[in-house]
Amino acid sequence: MKILFVVCGEGLGHASRSLHLGHYLQQQGHTVHFAGYGKSYDFMEQHKCSNLHHTPREVCLEGEDGFFSLKKTLLCSKWIMLDMAVSAISVSRLISRHRFDCVVCDTMYGGVFAARVHRVPIVFITNQNHFNGPGSTTNAVWLVLNFLIRRYLRLANRIIVPDYPAPDTVSEYNVVVPEGEERSYHFTGPFLDLDPGRYTLSQSTIFTSFGGEPYKLPLYQMLRDIADRHKELFFEVFYTGAELPESSDNFVSHGYVPNLYEHLARARIAIVHGGLTTLHEAMLFEKPVLIIMDPNHPEQQNNARKIVGIGAGTSVDGRQVTLDILEKKIAETMGCCPRPIRDVHPVINGRKNAAEIILAAANRGQR
Repeated sequence: MKILFVVCGEGLGHASRSLHLGHYLQQQGHTVHFAGYGKSYDFMEQHKCSNLHHTPREVCLEGEDGFFSLKKTLLCSKWIMLDMAVSAISVSRLISRHRFDCVVCDTMYGGVFAARVHRVPIVFITNQNHFNGPGSTTNAVWLVLNFLIRRYLRLANRIIVPDYPAPDTVSEYNVVVPEGEERSYHFTGPFLDLDPGRYTLSQSTIFTSFGGEPYKLPLYQMLRDIADRHKELFFEVFYTGAELPESSDNFVSHGYVPNLYEHLARARIAIVHGGLTTLHEAMLFEKPVLIIMDPNHPEQQNNARKIVGIGAGTSVDGRQVTLDILEKKIAETMGCCPRPIRDVHPVINGRKNAAEIILAAANRGQR
């Protein structure tokens, strides 16, 4: 089979999980192409991804003072309908040129329309089709968005949620399966090809990664100040943007590293922004997480609600973060003991489950 992955470029989680799944399909003898933009494209290029194509940006995420800004994002995305159309045209050209048997869209909406026009089977990967705030609060914008996304996803043949089945579903509060569409949604398990037993485990560092968005830099600087106060703690921080605060004897700044798991294995806790892939990785290594939530980012808030509920970590609203509060949260997180899940992960085998769904869709399209 010939399969195209079209990957959202905001953050690294989409690219990471798509590469895990795509490489698995390649190992089964299938031809796989990848397409994306922004951070995802850079990430796939750094991993020497074969058959890589560039697509136009669909949406852009903006922030200020270290956190996601809904107002700035909406302003930046005011031409989203036009951007999605341009994205769809780009994907359409790839389909015409390479004649794919299936298009897999990881939170890329233009690719759905392009594949539909070409009558190519569509599998959509997402861990959010429902927007609500803490305590299930909502607003008019989210209500409209929920309605539009769920209606649009009906264009896909199958929808994969790359998360554990209940009761271990981290994205539990971000995914609502519409009544009557239960057969279209599949909770396959994560796509991670990760065996923590391959790594030397310890509890010697404070692992920190917020992705590559420039608006996260103030948070890194705050952690550098904490490192200066607490010489008994050793921070390893990771950022794929242009620059980080300067390293010191107990605060080491990293850019791109080929194997992030080697560093996560050494962590006592992980400080993260609450993306699903990163949380799965921390859970597999049994590392407690401190989630610093973006104030207007419902996915992170809901993931944090689940993580705190199962005792796998702590969270703090970004609006409340100060140096003193962050120090206290780090100490609190060190006292958490996540439930072991590494024995459950290989039994579920998310890559195999997802690959079977994709190949079944491709086979039906050839009939």
